Amino acid sequence: MPLIAASLPTRRLVATLGLLIASACMPVLAETHPGQDQLVGEVAKDTGKDPQALNALLDGAKKQQGILDAISRPAEAKPWKDYRPIFLTQQRINDGIAFYREHRALLESIGKQYGVAPEYIVAIVGVETSYGRITGKYKVLDALVTLGLYYPPRATFFREQLKTLLELPENHLAGPVDALTGSYAGAQGWGQFMPSSIRDFGVDADGDGRIDLKNSLPDIFASVANYFAKHGWQQGGLVAARAQPDGAAKPISVKDSKPQWPLEQMEAWGYAPLQALNPGEPTSLQSLDGENGKEYWFTFQNFYVITTYNRSPLYALAVHQLAQAIADGAGVSEAMR
Repeated sequence: MPLIAASLPTRRLVATLGLLIASACMPVLAETHPGQDQLVGEVAKDTGKDPQALNALLDGAKKQQGILDAISRPAEAKPWKDYRPIFLTQQRINDGIAFYREHRALLESIGKQYGVAPEYIVAIVGVETSYGRITGKYKVLDALVTLGLYYPPRATFFREQLKTLLELPENHLAGPVDALTGSYAGAQGWGQFMPSSIRDFGVDADGDGRIDLKNSLPDIFASVANYFAKHGWQQGGLVAARAQPDGAAKPISVKDSKPQWPLEQMEAWGYAPLQALNPGEPTSLQSLDGENGKEYWFTFQNFYVITTYNRSPLYALAVHQLAQAIADGAGVSEAMR
């Protein structure tokens, strides 16, 4: 018996049901990471980059529990007596002296160009990466996705760093975005620059058209020096000096290391310098738990500049003391400091 043709309304109903069934069977596209769609939209709008390519990058990034664990136990939480031995080892000092001597001409040329004492450039790469030997094993993209999209306490900062990483031109990076490695916080290269620091302070000092903070010593040294110079480093300026409180010294609390008072005011409050200093020099004070008890330090503008690199005063003092040890060992003249 021949088939009877369905009526038009029936055919429409069948077609509609077919579409609904097909739609139900199609996979629902969802964000791989929370906030990914909005982030991709912002980057695409700001740069014109292809959203599909951006999504592919982020889809390949993974939340890493090890990164969340690492950021919860920073070395800067230690007291000075435990923090100092991490960075002021004889091995690190000796390596710094040898490194300075090996690259002396380049370091002193760049130091002169930017007005930054070259031993502090060496000390930064010494503290950060042991002179380029330990630049970090984490995928930068994983680190910034993890901290920017899964770590509420500092999500605002790290999301902005992730956005900046995705927006950086290719010639500002040492390789493809998904192949970059660095610290658990997403810092890269010998000087451990965050993406915004690469953008704002990275220098193509070797003139090859790239800012390469992993493979180019001229770029590495100049970028660190440029960072310091742009943050107000004073050529030949003081960094830190020991202070001795008397029995009636006024307790002083500081929220950061920015110089706030002239040295003579500190002396009036009961803190005496252990070396001859300009009484009008703007200063601040740090009280640290040292190996032999409390240590008091006058800190100056260049100390504050170091804390813009890492806000911990322990970090800044470690960089300062390492720099001094390197300069002394390498025979750096006062004219270069």
